[in-house]
Amino acid sequence: MQAYGWSSHWEAQFRQVATSGQPGRVMAEHRDRFVVRTAVGEQWARVAGRLRHGAQSRVDLPAVGDWVVVQGDPDGTASIAALLPRRSVFVRRAAGDEAVEQVVGANIDVVWIVTALGRDVNPRRVERYLALAWESGARPVVVLTKADLSPDPSTDLQRLHEVAVGIPVHLASAMRGDGLDELKRYLTPEVTVALLGSSGVGKSTLVNALAGEEVLATASVRTDGKGRHTTTSRQLVPLPGGGVLLDTPGMRELGLWEAGQGVSQTFADVEALSVNCRFRDCRHRGEPGCAVTAAVENGTLDASRLDAYHKLRAELAYLASKVDPALSREREHQARVEHRRYRKILKRKRMDG
Repeated sequence: MQAYGWSSHWEAQFRQVATSGQPGRVMAEHRDRFVVRTAVGEQWARVAGRLRHGAQSRVDLPAVGDWVVVQGDPDGTASIAALLPRRSVFVRRAAGDEAVEQVVGANIDVVWIVTALGRDVNPRRVERYLALAWESGARPVVVLTKADLSPDPSTDLQRLHEVAVGIPVHLASAMRGDGLDELKRYLTPEVTVALLGSSGVGKSTLVNALAGEEVLATASVRTDGKGRHTTTSRQLVPLPGGGVLLDTPGMRELGLWEAGQGVSQTFADVEALSVNCRFRDCRHRGEPGCAVTAAVENGTLDASRLDAYHKLRAELAYLASKVDPALSREREHQARVEHRRYRKILKRKRMDG
């Protein structure tokens, strides 16, 4: 079990939670069934009725990466009776109009935010991944793949360094082996690394290169330079040298979910500037004495960076209002207050002019 991340920590947690059964780790999820790895091998398991009925939300049910208590039912099939307390959990808003959370993975120590050189490099999308990674409790790292397809990756590297403030950014090529030694330093025993990114950025190819063999299906790059989507479900892959990788399908939508602290950490540069604003409740939208908008005006903070900060904060507020009707009413009230204040600012500027 050590190859799958088992440690003395999980042993202690298991003894506190379980009175019977055996420990196992969820390796993959297929609708209402799970592939669970135990000391005797992999087996299929379903969620026990007591655990399912006691769950307050989807977050309380098993996900890939969870350590669980596995028990045998009288008919010989296995059931997941309990979850061990998680170290971290990566949650996003599920795709669609309904405000529902979705667990991407649990007990992740490091998140590799994988993006490919060229048209896939999108600083705004990387900021979203960073916010959710920080909120999960894992440590984010940015990995820029397909270095063999670009003669000069310096521009893309610079763009990512500007949004990944204080976060490692690695350049890698699974085909040539560039940067793999640096990535392997994260893969130590008892550590789980999740690969997150869009479809076709080379996550599965990177997993195979680090494993030293083809453990995941891959597809060739298309004629337009884009990768092909191959991963269809989340799955854990233990590596011979230690460490476990969690490969995930590409995400078309990456909605935030309770990521207020994650947004603050992602935009630490913006929030550090806000300490010097004249007003404690400054919204950084043109108020007098705003240090953040002053930084935009003098060129020390990119305007698109501030716009992205506002957008993610507004998205979190909107999500909270959909979940809580009282917050929805408060949001409408604050919008009216903000509108009146903005009109006063414009009036003051016209008078000063």
